[in-house]
Amino acid sequence: MAEETGGGNVVDQYAKDGSVDLKGNPVLRSRTGGWTACSFVVVYEVFERMAYYGISSNLVIYLTKRLHQGTVEAANNVTNWVGTVFLTPVIGAYIADAFLGRFWTFLIGSAIYLSGMCLLTLAVSISPLKPAACKENCEPASTLQLAVFFGGLYIIALGNGGTKPNISTIGADQFDEFDPKEKMHKFSFFNWWMFSIFLGTLFAQTFLVYIQDNVGWTVGYAIPALGLMTSILIFLAGTPYYRHKAPQGSSFTRMTKVIVAAIRKWNLSVPNDPKELHEFDLEVYAKKGKFRIDSTNSLRFLNKAALKDGRSTPWTLCPVTQVEETKQILQLLPLLVAMFIPCTMIAQINTLFVKQGTTMNRHVGPYFQIPPASLGAFVTISMLVCVVLYDRCFVKVMRTWTKDPRGITLLKRMGIGLVLQIITMLTASLVERRRLSIARSHGLDKTVGEVPVTILLLLPQFVLMGLADAFLVVGKIEFFYDQAPESMKSLGTSYSLTATGIGNFLSSFLLKLVANITSSRGKGWILNNLNASHLDYYYAFLTLLSVLNFIYFLFVSKVYSYKSELCESMDVKAAKEVAVDDQKVAMAEM
Repeated sequence: MAEETGGGNVVDQYAKDGSVDLKGNPVLRSRTGGWTACSFVVVYEVFERMAYYGISSNLVIYLTKRLHQGTVEAANNVTNWVGTVFLTPVIGAYIADAFLGRFWTFLIGSAIYLSGMCLLTLAVSISPLKPAACKENCEPASTLQLAVFFGGLYIIALGNGGTKPNISTIGADQFDEFDPKEKMHKFSFFNWWMFSIFLGTLFAQTFLVYIQDNVGWTVGYAIPALGLMTSILIFLAGTPYYRHKAPQGSSFTRMTKVIVAAIRKWNLSVPNDPKELHEFDLEVYAKKGKFRIDSTNSLRFLNKAALKDGRSTPWTLCPVTQVEETKQILQLLPLLVAMFIPCTMIAQINTLFVKQGTTMNRHVGPYFQIPPASLGAFVTISMLVCVVLYDRCFVKVMRTWTKDPRGITLLKRMGIGLVLQIITMLTASLVERRRLSIARSHGLDKTVGEVPVTILLLLPQFVLMGLADAFLVVGKIEFFYDQAPESMKSLGTSYSLTATGIGNFLSSFLLKLVANITSSRGKGWILNNLNASHLDYYYAFLTLLSVLNFIYFLFVSKVYSYKSELCESMDVKAAKEVAVDDQKVAMAEM
């Protein structure tokens, strides 16, 4: 019989989701995980996002002013790099799930990331590595200068492959799925994790952009490098409190085994009784802190992988849970595709939106001016306000109406974000039309000059994009994490990042395609002189793509079935406890 203490059964005091410490020993819930451990992750994210956006927010300006690249080339270089930053996490997720675990993969990625930041700082600081400043008839950057600068950028991208898919997953892992209260706290984690991202981003888009524009690029890049070093030290300080999940083996290999086993038995019929399919006893999964998943009829062909035909190798016979995990990942693919176009819209913030600002009057009053890259701060501010109101007000109100612990479903949250994005791009097109009419009335389409209109004219499209991101970006991250199988959470998180990566590459492709097609027909939409361009047409084209993508999203979300909740009674109990807590808070405030 298990010994008991004042706190109840000793076994019940341990995390029930298979969490362990770095040595592989079970961990006590009271001493690890929860918001205590998450606080280190959240603070890490503030400093790391400050470092990342300290580089990316003003990157298009550096490429055009210091490396002397044209509008299309600079914008494409930014989106290609950002795309790589968000695609490498697929590799990091694979390594974490299959070999090293999330903690060690994260640390290795952080070391690579920091080395890239240091190299980039040297590239903008040492004379032989940086081009001389000039305004007219500038010589292009040398091969060495380009190699060192872009080498630093892509080393950063490689390091992000180890950090991005694992940091949010490490944070979410601090909450035990088997504990009702901790499971409810996880619902708020992604909102507050994104809140920390916004804080770091806001600092970068205001203070760091000002430093880079008015003090110099050396200091402006050294501060992000120091910020990244600080973030890594903060993360390491929380090591004693973290809960860890042991590597479960390669997700891709497990899924491939299911597909191969099903194909090998293509001519066999799936029985109507799922009990005839191969599956392990419940105790096998309980010992590993995993859920056993019942067989479903979705993607029914894959059920053949669990058919018993006398062969019992891993490539001919798979348990039902492994089959269902494969289905869950494959069923996310149509929704992953639906995120490509929205991520293309987001890519415009630090490229064309910022380039618009460089053509306008930056002065706000006699003494203050807004750097174009700082306009991104309005995206962050609107996201900050919206996320707080969403978590503290909207969810509580909607929870009493819908009985959903999240207030509304994740797909509905993402859908609202898509609608707001459509409004954003339409607004951007109309604003650009107004800017162009002013520029051409002053003859600035024939000469390069500042358009006599305040840069605040661009404010609506930045604020609206922030509102859209508060619904779409947070919902996207939480959706792919939540709907991924328990043993493939890093892969699920990498789905969200992959969408961002492909969206940036798609932005580069569309920008270059449209620029080439329209230039060949006489009047280019995207020229080095934006006053002679037609960005309003390009934004209208992106609006049309967003509308078509929204229709596709409605279709795939309608046919999508959420991952079955195996702890339904736990959800109901937790929701009631949260409601009681809310009532207590309300009474205390009266």
